Amino acid sequence: MTTVAVGYDFSDHAHRAAQWAAAYAQRCGADVVLVHAIGLREHGEPGNPLVELAAVSAEIAAGAGLEESRVRGALDYGDACSVLLRCASAPIDASLLVVGTRGHDAHAGLLLGSTSLEVAEHATIPLVIVPTD
Repeated sequence: MTTVAVGYDFSDHAHRAAQWAAAYAQRCGADVVLVHAIGLREHGEPGNPLVELAAVSAEIAAGAGLEESRVRGALDYGDACSVLLRCASAPIDASLLVVGTRGHDAHAGLLLGSTSLEVAEHATIPLVIVPTD
C-alpha cells in the first residue's frame, strides 16, 4: 500500500473519511491524497480550493501523527465519480480509494447516482466507504 486517495468535497463526511484514511495510512506507511473534483458549478466561485486543501491536509496529517509531506491535496476537473476513478492511474496511482457517505437514511445512495455507490460499481482498486456517525 503506497497511496490512499480520498474524495474530499469539504463536507463533514469527507473530513471523517480523510481522518479514517490518515489513520489507516499511519498504520501501513502509505501517503494520503485528498482529491477534490472541480465541476461546472465551482467555476468562478470565490476561494482557492488548492489553498484550502493544503490547510486541511496539514490538519489531517497532524491529527494522525503523520509528517505533513505524507498528506497532500490534488484537484482534477470533472464529476466526482470520474475524478475518483482516475485516481487509480498516474499521477496519483492510488492503491486504495476512500469516500465518505452522507447516509441520511436506510436507502441513502440507492437513488439518483450517489457518488459512493457509483464509485463502488466501477472501481478497479479497493474502496472503503466511511459511514457517518
